[in-house]
Amino acid sequence: MTSNVLTPGQAVAYLESVVAKRPEISVVGIAGPGDPFANPEETMQTLRLVRKIFPNLMLCVATNGMGVGPYIDELAELNTSHVTITMTAIDPEIGAKIYAWVRDGKRPLRGIEGAAALQAKQIEALVKLKQRGVVVKVNSIIIPGVNDEHISEVAAKVSGLGADLMNCMALVPVKGAEFENMAPPDTLTMARVRLQSERFLPQMTHCARCRADAVGFIGEEMTAEQHDAMKHFSGMSLNPLDDQVRPYVAVATMEGALVNQHLGEAERLAIYEQDLAGTGRFKLVETRKTPPEGGGDNRWAQLGEILKDCRAIVVTAAGPTPQKVLTAAGLKVIEMEGIIDEGLKAVFANQPVPAALKRRFTSCGAGVTCKGTGNGCG
Repeated sequence: MTSNVLTPGQAVAYLESVVAKRPEISVVGIAGPGDPFANPEETMQTLRLVRKIFPNLMLCVATNGMGVGPYIDELAELNTSHVTITMTAIDPEIGAKIYAWVRDGKRPLRGIEGAAALQAKQIEALVKLKQRGVVVKVNSIIIPGVNDEHISEVAAKVSGLGADLMNCMALVPVKGAEFENMAPPDTLTMARVRLQSERFLPQMTHCARCRADAVGFIGEEMTAEQHDAMKHFSGMSLNPLDDQVRPYVAVATMEGALVNQHLGEAERLAIYEQDLAGTGRFKLVETRKTPPEGGGDNRWAQLGEILKDCRAIVVTAAGPTPQKVLTAAGLKVIEMEGIIDEGLKAVFANQPVPAALKRRFTSCGAGVTCKGTGNGCG
């Protein structure tokens, strides 16, 4: 399995190149994917190098609070300006409905015990951060029917501990996650939760997702220049090495116009690259044969090797086994049906495919395009 995660040295080298071109950049933040303190040494070494090379840049970190405690003193010494802690509950019974388990060091904790341990670590971290003079923002994910009636209690608690700001964020259902089929909170629910929480803490509403592609300042409208910057950078890879190491996308197609083949039935895959001339078009580079049927997991491992220069594979549908193996090989498996170019626009921009292109496939042998036997993608 290969990793696309930048080393601290690569991260700083990339930042140096960006700052050289954009000297007005003033903030460096580490927020994931995952939690920065799941691999704390890499996170802290990156911050150390950034502070050494760019002494005037503002540093900030986002975390769930579970592992940040031992590093708070050094974060303060590095003059880290802001730390965001994601807190979805202060009641362990509610927390247990959100987190299936947590890891305390090497100990996995489940249910109420796990939720209680997480909340204790979060509160301990918040208190210590404030003692060291660090600005603390609390992010709370609003999950309808689970914690939406509870968030004002979170606001009251963290306000009493010294938190400076709160960002109430709507749940974004993610495929494969516990709440993938839950509808996000509606506008009225979000407004109610924010109004209730505002009694205790100022609410951050300018950046509703607290995400890395946000620009501008809290409470101010975005300028035309900032809108243009958002549009420009939305087409860039989230990983600066992707364009060099994995510049292609593989597509399962019968005729070269539509995504219309199940992964298991595709004998060939079309390989596309983005037109770097800025035309917004995509170029068919070649077609590649897929490994023969009947190889089980090894078939998909071979396919991962064949597509090692591809960042994603776009198919009408794929079974859980090939998805797991190909994901481990560094490929995103994207299910959709429709015009290839429309899907490629989303993939190369690191965006979800439009809802209109979401696949309608239901099961092997029963879908609109899949004519398989129902025996899976072996």
